[in-house]
Amino acid sequence: MRMRRKKHLKERMEFCSDLIITDIKDLDGDIKAIFKDDKPLRMEIGCGKGGFILETAKRNPETNFLAVEKNSNVLILAAEKVKNAGLTNVKFLRGDAALLRDIETESKCEIIYINFCDPWHKNSYRRRRLTHAQHLALWEKLLCKHGEIHFKTDNKNLFEFSLNSFSDYDMKLKNITFDLHNSTFEGNVMTEYEKLFSEQGQPIYRCEASYRSKQED
Repeated sequence: MRMRRKKHLKERMEFCSDLIITDIKDLDGDIKAIFKDDKPLRMEIGCGKGGFILETAKRNPETNFLAVEKNSNVLILAAEKVKNAGLTNVKFLRGDAALLRDIETESKCEIIYINFCDPWHKNSYRRRRLTHAQHLALWEKLLCKHGEIHFKTDNKNLFEFSLNSFSDYDMKLKNITFDLHNSTFEGNVMTEYEKLFSEQGQPIYRCEASYRSKQED
């Protein structure tokens, strides 16, 4: 079901304009430059309503966060949460993750979060999945040495596909769980989707993946 356009969206976007990048060219080839400091950088692909990025940024004030979201109707909710919380370590990029292919940046992310992305159920759409090899090549470009992908989903088929995709790309895996909320993993930050799914008794799947090409020799 398509989300209705938020009331006063234009005015609300203008109010949060200091947090929102609307043109990939504004990054000018350097992601970190938008924060005007040299703090470590992390990125969330598809931040939704912003619950995850807000809480994670609060817990990590010495780290900057760039949240990517293509839907303006949910991006504004995330931006307003950050604005109202007075956080200075979060910015938003409005647009599809594919836009990141146009960035040639020397500044790299230490973590890329992919939370509850579209599973693209049909096999013919598998190349659109954010853990498909074509996207893994993009995340590899954006991550620093020892950088990691932190991946969560409620979709078992997507999780199994992703584990195989990571493995085929010769990535290292750790903290794999097929039932996050009944595991020993500590420090989890829930998204809005995650809260809904967990309340319904749906298991949450999670893992962390890193590129062997970015490990020490």
